[in-house]
Amino acid sequence: MGSKQIAQETFDDAVQENITEFEMDPEEAVREAVLQFESQGVDLSNIVKAVRPPASENGQRQKHQILLTLDSLARAVAEPDMAELPQQLSAFAAQCKEQLAFRYLAGQKGAYPVVFSACQLAAGDRELLLQALCTLSALLDGQPDLLDAAGQELLLQSLRERRDDAEMTLAGIRCLRHACLKHEQNRQDFVRGGILPLLTGAIVQHGDSAEVVRTAASALRIMTFDDDIRVPFGHAHDHAKMIVLENDGLRVLIEAAKAFTDNSGVLSELCATLSRLSVRNEFCQDIVDLGGLNFMVTLLADCMEHPICEQGCAALCVLALRKPENCSVIMEGGGALAALQAMKAHPREVAVQKQACMLIRNLVSRSRDLSQPILAMGAELLIAEARAAHRDCDDVARAALRDLGCQVELRELWTGQKGSLAQ
Repeated sequence: MGSKQIAQETFDDAVQENITEFEMDPEEAVREAVLQFESQGVDLSNIVKAVRPPASENGQRQKHQILLTLDSLARAVAEPDMAELPQQLSAFAAQCKEQLAFRYLAGQKGAYPVVFSACQLAAGDRELLLQALCTLSALLDGQPDLLDAAGQELLLQSLRERRDDAEMTLAGIRCLRHACLKHEQNRQDFVRGGILPLLTGAIVQHGDSAEVVRTAASALRIMTFDDDIRVPFGHAHDHAKMIVLENDGLRVLIEAAKAFTDNSGVLSELCATLSRLSVRNEFCQDIVDLGGLNFMVTLLADCMEHPICEQGCAALCVLALRKPENCSVIMEGGGALAALQAMKAHPREVAVQKQACMLIRNLVSRSRDLSQPILAMGAELLIAEARAAHRDCDDVARAALRDLGCQVELRELWTGQKGSLAQ
């Protein structure tokens, strides 16, 4: 993807020029403008690729539809027209969900203050506030920088005061997820504001709601990310420790899983979050003591759906690392065989292949006696096929084959002499 950026107005002018100067029809004019800018290395992911309505009779430029909808919403908020507000919120949210370019343009043109004001206006109306939060979530998706301190406090207040309401809790957590993904400062601010007990509390209180449990677990996992390239050092490790030590996160997640044994979406999210929290040996042991290891092995053996295979292998991979006793439990429960079956079931899914290879490697790296049983299951051929099919699997597949005792070609990529590394 190109690194250069242009303004929406620049793209619109190019499209208009294609129409007026070269007599192209609107669709062809847009296609030509896209080709023109992409050939120059311009990133158009945030650009609305549509023809702007022609100028009015007095020469005033018209706006894209998303901005016209924003204007209508802004008028309903400013008056305020409480009867019109629900319809305008719904229309704006629907267009924001269509594509990032729409909500990016709206964000650049002042959408956040309008939607925030709508949330404030709706404070005493449960249905309207729910709709306003859903609209805020749609706007924040991919745009965490829009949220300010007042918005953070609004979300925290909503989650605190309406914690008994599953729908409101879900809407608030969805806003939180979008605000914290790839935004370290927002994560730290929310943690300082007390978000972690609100998230674990939501899982406990609404343990019968699959969407609340899945979304809250995902939000906890995002709090442990280190994905903001603008920040040299994040607090991912500290947040993981706080979730476990101060909020009993491991027990909450493992207990929650028991209610959704047939829901792969919830279970894969819970497994993914548990693996992100396994940042200390004692935390891994806690998962084992709470029954999490046996649960994950059984889950992986019983379900071959893609999300379960990927996240189940990833979680077991962490628990198997430098823990021979855990490796024995995984083997006895059929975890290794299940991982190989996952590789067979999802040969094109690089993430499944990679996590399964890493799990096999961790199982045998300190338990060499497990190598022959795993090889007897057909591991060598499956791992070799993954290595051949997926370049991203090469290193982990080679390491798995090496620790299984198979013949592996170890290439010397660089000898210190003049020349670049082999690609």
